Amino acid sequence: MMETPLPKAPQKRQVTAIIILLLLWEAGGASIKYSVLEERDSGSFVADLAKDLGLGIGELASRGARILSKGNKQHLRLEQKSGSLLLKEKLDREELCGDTDPCILHFQVLLKNPVQFIQGELQLLDVNDHAPEFLENEILLKIPESSHPGTAFPLKIAEDLDVGSNTVQNYTISTNSHFHLFTRNHSDGRKYPEMVLDKALDREDQPELRLTLTALDGGSPPRTGTSQVLILVLDINDNAPEFAQPLYEVQVSENSPIGSLVITVSARDLDAGTHGELSYSFFQSSNQVVQAFEINTVTGEIRLRKMLDFEEIQSYRMEIEASDGGGLTGKCTVAIEVMDVNDNAPELTMSLLISDVPENTPDTVVAIFGISDPDSGDNGKMMCSIQADLPFLLKLTVENFYTLVTEGALDRESRAEYNITITVADMGSPRLKTQHNITVLVSDVNDNAPAFTQTSYTLWVRENNSPALHIGSVSATDTDAGANAQLTYSLLPPQDPHLPLASLVSINADNGHLFALRSLDYEALQAFEFGVGATDRGSPALSSQARVRVLVLDANDNSPFVLYPLQNGSAPCTELVPRAAEAGYLVTKVVAVDGDSGQNAWLSYQLLKATEPGLFGVWPHNGEVRTARLLSERDAPKHRLLVQVRDNGEPPRSASVTLHVLLVDGFSQPYLPLPEAAAEQARADPLTVYLVVALASVSSLFLLSVLLFVAVRLCRRSRAASLGGCSVPEGPFPGHLVDVSGTGTLSQSYQYEVCLRAGSGTSEFKFLKPIVPIFAGEGAGGDTEENSNFRNHFEFN
Repeated sequence: MMETPLPKAPQKRQVTAIIILLLLWEAGGASIKYSVLEERDSGSFVADLAKDLGLGIGELASRGARILSKGNKQHLRLEQKSGSLLLKEKLDREELCGDTDPCILHFQVLLKNPVQFIQGELQLLDVNDHAPEFLENEILLKIPESSHPGTAFPLKIAEDLDVGSNTVQNYTISTNSHFHLFTRNHSDGRKYPEMVLDKALDREDQPELRLTLTALDGGSPPRTGTSQVLILVLDINDNAPEFAQPLYEVQVSENSPIGSLVITVSARDLDAGTHGELSYSFFQSSNQVVQAFEINTVTGEIRLRKMLDFEEIQSYRMEIEASDGGGLTGKCTVAIEVMDVNDNAPELTMSLLISDVPENTPDTVVAIFGISDPDSGDNGKMMCSIQADLPFLLKLTVENFYTLVTEGALDRESRAEYNITITVADMGSPRLKTQHNITVLVSDVNDNAPAFTQTSYTLWVRENNSPALHIGSVSATDTDAGANAQLTYSLLPPQDPHLPLASLVSINADNGHLFALRSLDYEALQAFEFGVGATDRGSPALSSQARVRVLVLDANDNSPFVLYPLQNGSAPCTELVPRAAEAGYLVTKVVAVDGDSGQNAWLSYQLLKATEPGLFGVWPHNGEVRTARLLSERDAPKHRLLVQVRDNGEPPRSASVTLHVLLVDGFSQPYLPLPEAAAEQARADPLTVYLVVALASVSSLFLLSVLLFVAVRLCRRSRAASLGGCSVPEGPFPGHLVDVSGTGTLSQSYQYEVCLRAGSGTSEFKFLKPIVPIFAGEGAGGDTEENSNFRNHFEFN
């Protein structure tokens, strides 16, 4: 047996196998041989296989030992625990081997791990379970009375299905005075009876004789079979029939149709009349010959009685007897050789198939199978091949067994399934082939770590979210399969030890969904970053990591807050504007902030309401309150402005502030306190009253005019203070918050302390010198009258 690729088939790996019936196991190795009697019960002990192979009892099981036989018929079985080889069923030697002796049943011992073949032979020994049997119950023998003593007359043989000493060994004939019997050996080894004439026959004295022929086998005790021999004594017949040739040889193709002519035998007889008329018949023919052929008694034509099968019987040998009417016979031999026809496709018997092969394991045994073709010659020569584009190899192991192994390591991620077609073709004409398809699945090994779809993820979450909000997902894939591809997601410890990650987010271990555990506040935490891991469930477990950055989006949850004018619930301050101010004059500036960010912190200013529309305006981007036109004497002295501060969020939030503006003719005359404030001041400082009383008592006359003059002045001052004075909250006024210009402070030329401090002990305005001096006394009376009833305050919407 040899293994060679066919050069004309580059798309296939092919090996040519010449099957030889008896092939030794490996070079220099010997097969194990056992023998057992036929007809033994199933389960009968054959041999201690483990001991004969030099293996321990448990080693057979651990190495996956199996018994393989040709075809699907298994005659033996292996008991794994004890290592004993037992009969699987009762065996009949005659059924399995016919008349072939010795009867050898071939088997193989397969050890899977590692793979090893051991060739075995089981010889089936014959037991004498069949008796000899004649094909005819009566043998007719015609002998001329002129026959001389010593003439031999061969008789038909008995069939015995047993072989060796158990087949026919001897013949006997019943006691008589004319014949004795010899047992002769045929050319093929069979024994046949030959009767020899001892005493001349006399037809007139005894026209016929009846004898009993007995066949005995060599068994102990011997079995026997009998047939009656009827001898007819004939008149004188001078010439016996004679065949044209003593041996006829012919070749017949198997599967020839029934009735086909095989050969015609011919004999002649020189006698005339009935003594020259010939009749042809089989003589001493086996049961196989009688079943396969028939002969025309008149013409000598031998034809097929059934279709021949080369695989069953390759040749036939038979004796043909020609008898004339006078009882004389002649014999010839016909040898028929059955010619093989390529009528049997190769057979493939799968002994071992591993449908799941782990990846990354080179030279793994996938299948072990045997091939056979009962044809002969080129018809029995076979080629075995698989597709060329597959990572598998066919290796010829022992006798007609092949091993299919992986060529290198397989990668399940590249290809998880292979459909392999094993083709076995013979070399006959026409060629016959057999194909066997197997599917090999590549089982997964955890050789691939999970991989995230992104190395980093950025998630956006709007602040003030609801707890347990799904904020996003991370996803990883694993090209492995089964448990090796099942992933578990987890949060990695944060790099910032101060980040309370466990209270901020959680991750679903099964699907990678991320959830915010609590409501996030943009003003407290604008962004945070953490790591996530994906671990498969293989062994060993493999993992990978990715980074997640969460950006908290600002929600418009903060309304604008007005820093100036200050809003603390006390009476508001009044902004003073000279009547001589031109258009665009900066009255004040509303300063506000917003705790949000981005567009939510973009503030715009709007004048919602004014005492006299069109007189004042608010710049929308910086909150500056300016005069919209020149002031005139017709304009009211007191004005109330409602300014709204609005952010750019969605929905927008706003705050409002109320401003009081007082138009004055000049800044040189200080403002008098309100009557209420003067009264409080008078009660708090009685020194002035005492002084007046003292002066009046010293010189009532001299000072009468002075007192009258002073009284008038004091009266005027009281009325002026009731119009222009105001109360301020306790404590100093926060001058650093007053910002009516781009720098956050009042212009130097218009800074005044316009409110009286509680408990100041004085009744005069404190005037910070303006850039333009104003002479004392100008317009004092007018200012007092215009401002006598003025009050102002701040309000928030």
